[in-house]
Formats: sequence, structure tokens, C-alpha cells
Amino acid sequence: MAAGSAGRISPQFPEIEDSRTGSCPAEEDSDNEGEDIFTGNAKSPQLNKGITGPVNKSSKSNGLFLEEEEQDMFKEATVELSLDNSENDRKKDSVKPSVSASSVATSANLFPQKQTVKDYEELEEEEEAGGDQFELNIKVTDPKKIGDGMNAYVVYTVSTQTELQMFRHKQMMVKRRFSDFLGLYEKLMEKHASAGLIIPPPPEKSILGMTKVKVGKDDSSAEFLERRRASLERYLNRVASNPTLLQDPDVREFLEKEELPRAVSTQTLSGAGFLKMINRATEAVNKMTIKMNESDIWFEEKLQEVECEEQQLRKLHAAVDALVSHRRELSTNTALFAKSVAMLGSAEDNTALSRALSQLADLEEKIEQLNQEQANNDFFLLAEHLGDYIRLLSAVREAFDNRMKSWQRWQDSQATLQKKRENEARLLWANKPDKLHQAKEEISEWESKVGQCERDFERISSTLRKEVMRFEKEKISDFKSQIVKYLETLLHVQQQLIKYWEAFLPEAKAIA
Repeated sequence: MAAGSAGRISPQFPEIEDSRTGSCPAEEDSDNEGEDIFTGNAKSPQLNKGITGPVNKSSKSNGLFLEEEEQDMFKEATVELSLDNSENDRKKDSVKPSVSASSVATSANLFPQKQTVKDYEELEEEEEAGGDQFELNIKVTDPKKIGDGMNAYVVYTVSTQTELQMFRHKQMMVKRRFSDFLGLYEKLMEKHASAGLIIPPPPEKSILGMTKVKVGKDDSSAEFLERRRASLERYLNRVASNPTLLQDPDVREFLEKEELPRAVSTQTLSGAGFLKMINRATEAVNKMTIKMNESDIWFEEKLQEVECEEQQLRKLHAAVDALVSHRRELSTNTALFAKSVAMLGSAEDNTALSRALSQLADLEEKIEQLNQEQANNDFFLLAEHLGDYIRLLSAVREAFDNRMKSWQRWQDSQATLQKKRENEARLLWANKPDKLHQAKEEISEWESKVGQCERDFERISSTLRKEVMRFEKEKISDFKSQIVKYLETLLHVQQQLIKYWEAFLPEAKAIA
């Protein structure tokens, strides 16, 4: 090994460098300080690889390499760049300028973070090829009020049918409270949100709605319970449509375990609930103060699309709410009109006119039912669907925020590492060897942390990219399904109206 090393480092190299390119300050510093012995060892193989024959004075590169071996020299310089960036920085001055351009071009293939294509289309194709290849059907039914007064609560029946082997039974049925759904969401957020997953949110709490359920009659709260039941069913199916979330033990436990520990941190007026409100306010302030230097334009464009889409959905949701209110008001006014026409028909002496008015009153009552049915369709098929996606887009934005937090942790760790290195330099200058060892250990520790934070950021970026692609694909399918259902119900109502009016027309013509 000693002989090989002597063969690689000949005494004439410094003279050649001095005569051709001048002295190299970086090498002198390394020799004087004696602190980078590993870098010194790295030089020898690099020089040995470049020399394949005797030194040729006519070489046009740097006096060490033959002209026909310049391409090999580029490759070796690139390998050195990939192995030791700090050594490469010190050697740049001794290599001719064309090396740096070639090295940069080749290093783009060596460092994954520099790659701009693994095509996003390929990732999308992978998602489609590996799509949801499982059969799982979840139903939330039969909301029942348990207890009386303000201590009352509602339980829902969660029925699951599946062929998946991860479950112990093909058919499962459990009872769950609303707080159990919220508890599942909190657990999933705690475990998976920091990894870049989009966690579907459950329906929002409604203190006013639950107060009506607790103290009011069943009829007055029927619409609220139906609305919440449908929202909880959609929530569970969205969770189960994500393969990663479906494999979570808490999800499987929620679907098949008879009894769950009561989730106490989900209460609105509890201490935990108040603490969450404070944390959300703090995070909102932090997001306004942190400015992320985005290196990938894809994430910046997608975030802008999400924010714009959320804004437009909120406007559309407000318009649909107004439409629902209009149809319900129309239904109420149609019922009043039917009663007035019926009273007029009973007071009319002309038999044909009286019969026609009576039939018109019956027709208006039917139309009142159709208007009420269409108002419900507007609400459950459009308004509720839009409300779900407003919350989902908020979850997507939160996933982007978690990526930004990961980036901030990376930047903070780099800043701390820089401070540690500056501290080491001060200790060297002050000649304090007793503290130097500890400083080097801290630098090594923070270098490891910086590397880990960088890997975490790259991992959450990759996961979030796939999650957004999956979300967009499911959104298109979901919107198509809901719009088709809505148009079918709208067409059915209009066809019924035509039939009613066509049946009444002969009676109106028969008035004499």
C-alpha cells in the first residue's frame, strides 16, 4: 500500500503546478493545518487515474494530461465532484474552465434533487396503474339519539363490506359517536400529516344543530342528522380510498372494533379544544412571516390553483345555498297558492270552472312536493358536495403548509450548523483545543441533522406530489358522478311537471 501511494504522488507535481498554473493556496493550507487527512488521501487516486503515460510537454490542458485523454479527465473530475464537493472546490482553479461546464452537466445526473424529470406524467401513470385495486364499501346509517337533555348524544351504525384480507371479517357493523369520527381524524393527522398525506376532514361541529337535537323533537332535527350522516359516510369512504390511510391500525380498529376509548380531546369547549384554537392562530401568524424560496415551480403553481379553486368554490357554494333557499321559498308559496285556488274553487258556482280550479289546486300541491324534492336535491347533491370540497381544499393547503414547515426546519438546521462552524473557527483562532473536540462533535451531529431534514423535505415533496395527483383524479371522477346525479334528478322533476301540466290542459279547455 505504501509503494502504491509513493507511485501516485511524485515530487515533481508541485513544480509542474507552480510553473504552469502557480501555487495552490488551498493545498498549502491543507498541508499546514494538517486537518483534512481524508481529503489528502482522496487526491492521490484522482491524480493516478488521470496519468496514463509519461508527462507530455505539448499537452494543451494543464501539463499533466495528454490531449487525447481530456475526455477521461472530465469524467474523473466529475467523479471527484460527486465524492467530495469541498475538495472539488479547491481543485477548480487547477483545471481548465471547460471542466466546470462538463462537470455541472454530468453532476445533474448524479444528484436526484437536480433532476427535473422523472416525468410528472410518469408518476401520474404509476398512480393510475396502481390505483385503488380493493373492494371496500362503507355505509353510515340509522342515527339514534341516546339519553335526554343536554347529556344526550347520537350514535351511528357503521357497516363495512370488504374482500380485503387485512380485516378479520368480510362484513362488520359497529356503533360510533360523532366524537369517535373526530378522534380518528386527530389520530391520522398526528401520524400522517407531517409525511405529506392529504387527510380528509370530517364534517364540522355544529353546536346549534346538536342543541336542537338534544332539546328539540325528532322532526325538527331530522334534516340535521341526515346531513351529518351523509357527511360522515363520505368522510369514511374518502379515508378508505387512500391505501396508506386504510392500512393504518386506527382505521381498521375504527371499522371493526366493537368499543373504542372515548375521544375527550375533540370537545369544542374543552381545554384541549381551546389549546387547538391558540395553536391554529399561532400557525396562521407563522405562515404570514415565513417566506419560502420555492425551488420547484410545480408546487407554487399547484398551490395557486388550489387557492383560486377554493375561492371560486366558496362563491359557488354561496350561490347554491341561495338557490336552495329560493326553491324552498317557492315550495312554501306554491302550497299557499294551492290552498287559495282550492278555496276559490269551492266558492265557484260554475261546475266546470269549479272542477278545473279544484284540479289546479291538486296540481299545485304536487308541484309544491316537486319543488321541495328539488330543493333537497340542490342541497344534498350540490351544496353539501361543494362544502365537502371546500374542506378538502383546506386540507390540501394544510399539506402544502406542512411541506413549508419541513423546509423551514431544514433551513433552521442549516443556520445552526453554520453557527457551529463559526464557533469552531473562533476556537481554532483562540487556540482552545480543550473545547475544539466538543465543537467538532456538535458539527458532526448537526451535519447529520441537516442531511436528515433535507431527506425529510424531499420525501414530503414526493409524497405531496403524488397525493395532489391522486386528489385531482378523484375530484374529477367525484364531480362527474355528482353532476350526473343532479342532472338526472333535475330532468326527472321537469318531466313530472310536463306530465302534470299535459294532464291538466284538457280540463282547462273544457271550461264552458
